[in-house]
Amino acid sequence: MPEDWRRALAIVAHPDDLEYGAAAAVARWTSAGKEVAYLLVTRGEAGIDTMEPAEAARVREAEQRASAAVVGVESVEFLDHKDGVIEEGVALRRDLAAAIRRHRPEVVVTLNHQDTWGRNWWNTPDHRVVGRAVLDAVGDAGNRWIFTDLAEDGLRPWDGVRWVAVAGSPEPTHAVEVGEEDVERAVASLAEHRAYITALSDKEPAEYAREIITGAMDELAGRTEGRRAVAFRLYPRG
Repeated sequence: MPEDWRRALAIVAHPDDLEYGAAAAVARWTSAGKEVAYLLVTRGEAGIDTMEPAEAARVREAEQRASAAVVGVESVEFLDHKDGVIEEGVALRRDLAAAIRRHRPEVVVTLNHQDTWGRNWWNTPDHRVVGRAVLDAVGDAGNRWIFTDLAEDGLRPWDGVRWVAVAGSPEPTHAVEVGEEDVERAVASLAEHRAYITALSDKEPAEYAREIITGAMDELAGRTEGRRAVAFRLYPRG
C-alpha cells in the first residue's frame, strides 16, 4: 500500500463500517502523523431494532465519535441521508464531491461496493450505493464543469486524489501491515459501538470486537506470510 501521502478522507454509509475492517490501518496511519477524517453518509438510525430511529441516531453518532478518537481521528462529519434507503444519484455524488473538495485528500477510503462480500454473503444496498458513488465523486471533485455551484461557494475543484482504497473487498490488491498496538486500538475502536453490538450479540463488546478484528486478519494471514494486515482494493487515479 502506498505510504507517500499526508491526508485521507474515509467515506462510508454507517457508523461502525470503518471499524469492521479499516480501523487498524487508520490507527497505523495516524500514529505515523498522517491526517485522516471520517465522513458518514447516515447516522445509522435504522440499525438497532430495539431503539427508535431518533434515539439510535443520537447514540450511534456519539459512539462513532468516541470510536474515531480511539484511532486518532478528530474530524467526524455526518451527511444525514436516510439509513437503509440511501438514494443513488447526482445528489449523493454532489455531497461527496463537496466533502472531497473541502478536505482535499490524497487518499479516499471507502467500503466494499461489490454485490457480495465473497462467497454467498450479499452486501447491503447502502454499502453498494455509497461505495460506487465515492468512486464517481472523486472524479466529480476534480472537474470544474461539474457542480459549478460548489466553486461559487468556495469549494474549488480538487484533482489531488491519487488512490481510492476499498476496505472489505472480496478482491483485495494491497495490504497495510499493522502492529499489535494498532490491532488493540482497532479492537477498542469497534468496542465503542456498545449499543449496536449489544443489540447484535450476546457477547461483551470487547470480546465481540476482538473476534471480528483478529478473525479477519487471521483469514488474510495466508496471503501476508502470517503478518497482521488490513486488506484493500486499490484504485489508482491519474
